Amino acid sequence: MGLGKLLHDHAEHADEGGTIDHPRAYEILASIGFAGGRRAAFTRVAAAARPRAGDQVLDVGCGTGYLSRILSPVVTPSGHVTGLDPSPSMIEYATRRAPANCTYVRGEGQTLPFPDGSFDLVVSSLAVHHMPAGARPEAMRQMHRVLRPGGRLLIAEFRPPAGRLARQLVGLLSGPAMRHEPRELLGTMIPDAGFEVEAEGDLPYMLYYVRARKPAAD
Repeated sequence: MGLGKLLHDHAEHADEGGTIDHPRAYEILASIGFAGGRRAAFTRVAAAARPRAGDQVLDVGCGTGYLSRILSPVVTPSGHVTGLDPSPSMIEYATRRAPANCTYVRGEGQTLPFPDGSFDLVVSSLAVHHMPAGARPEAMRQMHRVLRPGGRLLIAEFRPPAGRLARQLVGLLSGPAMRHEPRELLGTMIPDAGFEVEAEGDLPYMLYYVRARKPAAD
């Protein structure tokens, strides 16, 4: 598949709830997009989530499993990372590369197929903008539901570059995915779902994060 076609597909589906169904091409685009810094960027996202040995982790919108594989050694063999994505091809790709303590399932954030209180940590990176706008609040409520009391949430999203020219160039490449301000995209959905926001801010490589916690009394 050509890079131009992938860019078109990504732009077309990024803000309307579509899936990205070409994992190999996506990996190439992601490497280019992060200008060689993808590993460093997602290591920072993982660190912001504060994973612990033994954690049961859910990665919502896991894509090719890139973040899951970074989290895998941190939670140690006593922990487990479950990746969820609506794209069958992404799940297949991630499963073929899964470490022993990672599994991948097909599903959507607004209808998580897990019992209440199943996880210690839920992460979601560069995935919220792919969800249909009307489904995003329910996705946050679902993340809250599947966390144990005291469990943690980490959402990471794109943040547009500050300069006007840079914004225009990035917008040409990524379409709607980079046109939003992440604070506007997320709005009050995280606290409205019942979370207590602990920290938020910018990360390198045009990323923004929110870390929150499900109250222990829930």
